[in-house]
Amino acid sequence: MSTTATTTSEEVSSNEWEVIHMSEQEEDLIHRMYKLVGDKWNLIAGRIPGRKAEEIERFWIMRHTHTFSVTKNQSKAKDS
Repeated sequence: MSTTATTTSEEVSSNEWEVIHMSEQEEDLIHRMYKLVGDKWNLIAGRIPGRKAEEIERFWIMRHTHTFSVTKNQSKAKDS
């Protein structure tokens, strides 16, 4: 008997992400861990209580992706 599971994946545009706030200590640890292990988000999240890998990855993308920053700044300029 074969059982197959179907999953639905809903992609969310990075423009719709909410800003993730991290303390200075969390940011510092994320930067240091990234230098050591790269984008192993699960490993990094394991060192920061209460944070999920997806949350840390999103934080990293928001902080370090030029395209995301430009889009956010353009969005802010339109709102002004």
